[in-house]
Amino acid sequence: MLKQLAEYLTHYDTAFHAFQYITLRAIFGIVTALFISFIFGAQIIRLLQNLRARQNIRSEGPQSHYPKQGTPTMGGVLIVIAVILTTILWGDLSNRYLLIAIATTVAFAFIGAADDLLKLKRQSSRGLSMGQKYGLQSIAGLAIATLIYTSAQLPVETQLIVPFFKNVMIDMGPWFILLAYLTIVGSSNAVNLTDGLDGLAIMPAVLIAGALSVFAYASSHAGFADYLAIPHIPAAGELVIFSASVVGAGLGFLWFNTYPAQVFMGDVGALALGSAIGLMAVLVRQEIVLLIMGGLFVAETISVIIQIISYRITGQRVFRMAPLHHHFELHGWPEPRIIVRFWIVTLILVLIGLATLKIR
Repeated sequence: MLKQLAEYLTHYDTAFHAFQYITLRAIFGIVTALFISFIFGAQIIRLLQNLRARQNIRSEGPQSHYPKQGTPTMGGVLIVIAVILTTILWGDLSNRYLLIAIATTVAFAFIGAADDLLKLKRQSSRGLSMGQKYGLQSIAGLAIATLIYTSAQLPVETQLIVPFFKNVMIDMGPWFILLAYLTIVGSSNAVNLTDGLDGLAIMPAVLIAGALSVFAYASSHAGFADYLAIPHIPAAGELVIFSASVVGAGLGFLWFNTYPAQVFMGDVGALALGSAIGLMAVLVRQEIVLLIMGGLFVAETISVIIQIISYRITGQRVFRMAPLHHHFELHGWPEPRIIVRFWIVTLILVLIGLATLKIR
């Protein structure tokens, strides 16, 4: 919106031409999302308290979580609002990638909100059934993946890029739809599973979103893409604005979500945030790199899968409790220690992911 306004104003003052630069708009995007979070954060928390949107703690969970009973939840609404408003303000709304990113975030936010509202209605930790939630995610994920596939304008937009190797691009054909679907839905659920401690999920999501903005910018620039031997995707440039809004909104939410949390993001935030990260990886053709950078999310998800399979087959648990962060809690680690160490691990993995830009 503001990009188009600045473009019009260049007829009167050429200084407004600066707003055509993605990097400048990305900086303003981070600041805008931060300010939206800071301005409306406390108000939304009070609103959630008044609406009795309070977290219900599972009785079978760690005892250290019991004092968190009653903490406002569904704070992810703040993230979604900040991301969408910022993207609309600073992004080029004629860009199809940007529109798909907005639609994806909103769709998964609605699914998460439905789950959260059902939990509040039941006054329990159980909302939508696994089948209902996964079914809705599958509908949204398949629709988005199909849209990306059918709207692709370049062959590279549907190829699988293998990191650490030059020019290894595998034509996926219609199988691209399955890959995109699994990436978006898988990322959404992985972030949701990780969101079990104060600030645990939000900071890794911010780091990954920031790294994906580097891929988006490099991919959209013909010179950088050629030098780094990565696919040139002109439409990906505006995703920098979207990822910047995620970074700003995430940091703004962390202000209130840091230990001890004043508010939890709930499924409305976790599902939306995870789907946004997964979508960005799909659009910049870096699904494998996302697996590397999101290693924490992958480990949390795998720990749940292993725990379920092991218990059903042998009746024994591999971990004291899943997801993985609960295992360390029951092992005696204080919550802040787990959070910060998981952040450090994610930072290392993100740096490895960024290294794939050069190591080829």
